Amino acid sequence: MAMVWVLLLVTAGLSMATAGPVPTSKPTTTWKGCDIGRFKSLSPRELEAFKMAKDALENSLKNWSCSSRLFPRNRDLRQLQVWERPVALEAELTLTLKVLETMADRSQGGILDQPLHTLRHIQSELQACVKAQSTVGPHPQGRLHHWLHRLHEASKKESQGCLEASVLFNLFRLLKKDLECVASGDLCLRTWTHPQPIW
Repeated sequence: MAMVWVLLLVTAGLSMATAGPVPTSKPTTTWKGCDIGRFKSLSPRELEAFKMAKDALENSLKNWSCSSRLFPRNRDLRQLQVWERPVALEAELTLTLKVLETMADRSQGGILDQPLHTLRHIQSELQACVKAQSTVGPHPQGRLHHWLHRLHEASKKESQGCLEASVLFNLFRLLKKDLECVASGDLCLRTWTHPQPIW
């Protein structure tokens, strides 16, 4: 009888050891080779460089108009799946860089040098994230597909003045809200609206 109890205790101990600890929370989404989490907040020096460039360039904007909003106010990356957010942000950042690089060619004093350097660094990390999870997530559809299509069409149809104004007015939303959300992964909680408007 004693031997039976010993065998039962040994078996139970082995089962507990192999089972391992049970996780108490869902881990933050990460992808191999992707370190976008470092951009949850930019340094005060970087943000000041963006502010100085934005203020200077806004003063140079002249007669511009847009046929549609490139960055609607009700657009919120939290309405996307976590894996979709880097894809949306990369498209937003790519257009932003393209427009700012064109403006830099006309500006004096290199006021965009530091902001462009920072944005290119962020873009390189974003591209690593998108590439790392491209084999995991499905092809863009629904809200994400609509958003990507909007940016693609805008870059071809809207005037340069519209693109410049839209990018400048959206700049700090990109840096402070969209980038922070993507960098936070699962911690940027998904939101739902009713009804859910298409961007």
